[in-house]
Amino acid sequence: MKAGRDHWGNHLSYGVREFGMAAIMNGIALHRGYIPYGGTFLTFSDYSRNAIRMAALMKLRVIHVFTHDSIGLGEDGPTHQSVEHVPSLRIIPGLDVWRPADGLETAVAWASAVERRDGPSALALSRQNLPRLTDVAMVGNIRKGGYVLAEQPNPQAVIVATGSETSLAMAAHQALSALGIATRVVSMPCTNVFDRQSEAYQEMILPLALPTVAVEAAHPDFWRKYVGRTGVVVGIASFGESAPAGDLYKHFGITPERVVEAVRTLVHRAAHRGEQPLPEHIVPGTH
Repeated sequence: MKAGRDHWGNHLSYGVREFGMAAIMNGIALHRGYIPYGGTFLTFSDYSRNAIRMAALMKLRVIHVFTHDSIGLGEDGPTHQSVEHVPSLRIIPGLDVWRPADGLETAVAWASAVERRDGPSALALSRQNLPRLTDVAMVGNIRKGGYVLAEQPNPQAVIVATGSETSLAMAAHQALSALGIATRVVSMPCTNVFDRQSEAYQEMILPLALPTVAVEAAHPDFWRKYVGRTGVVVGIASFGESAPAGDLYKHFGITPERVVEAVRTLVHRAAHRGEQPLPEHIVPGTH
């Protein structure tokens, strides 16, 4: 907080008081005249959760910017690596959770959060640098929460991804093309916004008839509603480890190779309907 007579400026330093930060932002939003936003590591959103829930309940115009959103955090280890946080925030009624894949998706997420008047928003951002995947022609589609990022004619499967794993999905898409398997890549920066689109739009982006693989460096259970019982989720169902980010992605199997393997299995089984369904998600040691 500001000390003494120094009350100039637009920012408050909350220190390690995440709940206080979130609660004060609620108060600022109720006062009106400002759009409050605050930032901390995603894993510390647990401390803010009650105030976030109240913001959603009261439909307050509050923005939470959460960083270091996955095992991509690296050597700080599992205490600071979010696994369950994004899925658990997504199920708070009225909270829009954005996990953008690159700079443009981040800009759209921020604009959408600022423009929103009927509830709070949260941005989950990576620590690591990410490649540019989008262009300005996609802005309208990004605003819908989920859209087709890349596609080959007559796709045999869909790969849906968010955030830092979207580039992995694109790499898998290209590798599968070299193997003669056509796929569609769906970027879904905000599942909450996507779920508010018409059923026709949702079916157009994620056709029920196509086998689907989801990839996110987070707990896999959330994605079951999008991939179905016979789809595959490449995710993490355990706490992280302390190691460089690249090593952790390989250790937990969050790789283009794993996505390629999952898609090839689904396409093969789609051609042989008599086989048993796939396991609910792919994690190390379970397949």
